[in-house]
Amino acid sequence: MAAGVLLVSGGSDSGPRTPPALPGLPPPFLGTVVTGNGGLTAAVDAYGNVVDLRAGPAGAALIDNPSDRQAAGTVPEDTGIVPRVDGKPMWEADSVSQRYLAGTDVVRTVARFGAEGVVMTTAAVGRVLVVSVESGPKANLSFDVNVHGIRCARQRQAAQLRLTCGPGRVVPPAPAAAARDAITGAIKEGRSWEGRSRPLGTGAPRWARSMYERSLMTIHALTSRKTGAVAAGARDGWAYVWPRDAATAALALETSGHHAEARRVARFLTGLDLDAAARFTESGAPVPGRDAQGDAFGWVTAAAKATGIKPPKGPHRWRDRADYQESSPGTYLGNALAAAGAHVDGPKTGLFDGFSAHQHRGLVRVEGDPGSGLDSAAGWAVRPFRLRALYPAAERTLLQLTRDGTEYGITPGEGWEGGDDPWTAPTAWSAWALAGLGDRRSALSLVADLRRAATPAGDLPERVGVHTGIPTSTTPLLWSSAFAVLALRELWP
Repeated sequence: MAAGVLLVSGGSDSGPRTPPALPGLPPPFLGTVVTGNGGLTAAVDAYGNVVDLRAGPAGAALIDNPSDRQAAGTVPEDTGIVPRVDGKPMWEADSVSQRYLAGTDVVRTVARFGAEGVVMTTAAVGRVLVVSVESGPKANLSFDVNVHGIRCARQRQAAQLRLTCGPGRVVPPAPAAAARDAITGAIKEGRSWEGRSRPLGTGAPRWARSMYERSLMTIHALTSRKTGAVAAGARDGWAYVWPRDAATAALALETSGHHAEARRVARFLTGLDLDAAARFTESGAPVPGRDAQGDAFGWVTAAAKATGIKPPKGPHRWRDRADYQESSPGTYLGNALAAAGAHVDGPKTGLFDGFSAHQHRGLVRVEGDPGSGLDSAAGWAVRPFRLRALYPAAERTLLQLTRDGTEYGITPGEGWEGGDDPWTAPTAWSAWALAGLGDRRSALSLVADLRRAATPAGDLPERVGVHTGIPTSTTPLLWSSAFAVLALRELWP
């Protein structure tokens, strides 16, 4: 056991080391794009490697790539599915770029080794994953495959190697037509779903439409077609259903015209035992390790009301529980706002005074503790909970945090102890709230920060380096994508 701890923590000289990143890119084995349509779901890193794979968005991991090993820099270089050219992985290329095919979750990664170009296409549709690698006629193409519960078939042609994988004991068909059909199916399905989305209103610039479409496709990829379970991200530790994250996705789906999917998500959430845990599996089972958090009931109630289904039954305790910052239990602003918005066991006017709404520049995180700092969760008072008495205090709070922010966005609040790296979810929900208050200029400034924080493929990471803008955590993050949709629709209804 001690040896295992050292290996994960990076404390053993004999342990594996994550290969170094190319300049301007995140390290290998941290996902930067997601492919899938609610069934088999894969995360692909910046170098074309499949680094997370699940039978459903919130299903069990089929690739052993724990987030603590990623953080420690001890990921073995044969993790997951690693394409190689003449024995070299893509992180040894001269350059790598990545994008999605327009209107889809099909990923295209291009690498260059000198004059040699390598094109990787990765698509997951239904229960099938395809990874296709094409190069020059003299290149020797190969795959390292280290996954569990998946069978893969290789199909080789001149200058091309395809891997077709599926869960279970049966090896999928190997012919090239099967791989082509799977990729074509993924393209058609993605564009058909995206085409049913309600577009942004007149005057929305191209960049806003692009961010809107990409964020919706992230929600689509991370939402189970069978159950309505929504994963927070395609990464170990994130591939669970957090009620507030999934509820925000339901709101985004509803406002973008995907009513049936939004209702399915809300119905899944109202069936959970929200007092049992902070996160849940795709079957609805509570995940041990983190106690229930105080905002769950309010967010699920908001999703239920927005989609026209019966809200969950209360009351739900919000005091003395952790909040969205996942810290120790307490009486926190975000939980209080969610409870008040749900009209159950919510704070009264006097309690808002306890949060220093008038005395200390705005709304602070901990009741009666001005030193806890302004909290960006103040934006929730505007959207989605619409507590009008708090609008002035919420606006003061968000404007101060914006003034203190970075070119890539803001941190959760003044009392945040997690470092200086900006977080895209608070940046996006603050933009949504300020747009709802009619402060278009400030909202657009925050959305511009989101644009800078987005990856070249358009995904929103959980957070980025404060000086580099390079993703440092889960990418894309479902919550950030959902708030981006809501902010953009508020700006261009």
